[in-house]
Amino acid sequence: MRLDTPEGNLEPSRRALAASLFFAGYASAAVSSCATPTTTSDDEQITGEVQITGAGGYALPAFLARPAARGRRPCVVVVNEIFGIHEYIKDVCRRFAREGYAALAPDYFDRAGDPAPLTDMNAIRQIVAAAGFEQVMGDTQGAIEWLKQQAFVDRGHFGVTGFCWGGAVTWMAAARLPDIRAGVAWYGRLVPPDAGSFFAEAGRPWPINIAPDLRTPVLGLYAENDRGIPLDSVEAMRAALTANGNPSNSQIIVYPGVGHGFHADYRESYNAEAAADGWGLCLAWFRANGVG
Repeated sequence: MRLDTPEGNLEPSRRALAASLFFAGYASAAVSSCATPTTTSDDEQITGEVQITGAGGYALPAFLARPAARGRRPCVVVVNEIFGIHEYIKDVCRRFAREGYAALAPDYFDRAGDPAPLTDMNAIRQIVAAAGFEQVMGDTQGAIEWLKQQAFVDRGHFGVTGFCWGGAVTWMAAARLPDIRAGVAWYGRLVPPDAGSFFAEAGRPWPINIAPDLRTPVLGLYAENDRGIPLDSVEAMRAALTANGNPSNSQIIVYPGVGHGFHADYRESYNAEAAADGWGLCLAWFRANGVG
């Protein structure tokens, strides 16, 4: 069931007014010709665009999927990759809805543009770089505040999960935002990048910086052959988590023989076995930690 109008008394977002409900397909810069993406039916679901209030009061579009049946639902904020809100991210939301969750994916890049239909990685990087750390944390808090106002939400049960760019956001949101009870980070960067490189932002913290004091349990799902996240950074994160007795009981799992993006079923790097195992662990982690 499509959500053709925003919930409650919210006004249509700027992108809705422009008759563009996010990118209709898969990320152009990464889609593989041999991919067979999963398509989760939205039968017995309510799905579509809503408008939330992001950092600085910005009217931010977000994609929502939730069960259509009455009842209060646990919630998951879904944080996208660098390619924005395209069909894969929307399908992840529908998968969570199929499990009984309300899943909300904020369009963090909306202020600067939509990277999903682009093939030029330099243009994509410029859009991503415009989403600074404090803005992203504010947008995530805005997503939670919007969810709290909805009649279908169980307000004590919020989780966050994210992929690639969103994996790093997951660690940081779990450390920053007290409403979040658990997080699942899929192959998100753990340590600061070199100055001047992609993702570099002066003064922003990274997961390894907050690891010793992290209280919210986060499950990290990583790849042995990730060229952007070497195993020594994963081991450094593990060491940082245990430096203060790991009060969060956070864990990191590394899947052997797979590469970055192993859950993304529209990309050449997709690995069905690792993706299915990680998804099962994700659901189990949320339920074991009060999100479900």
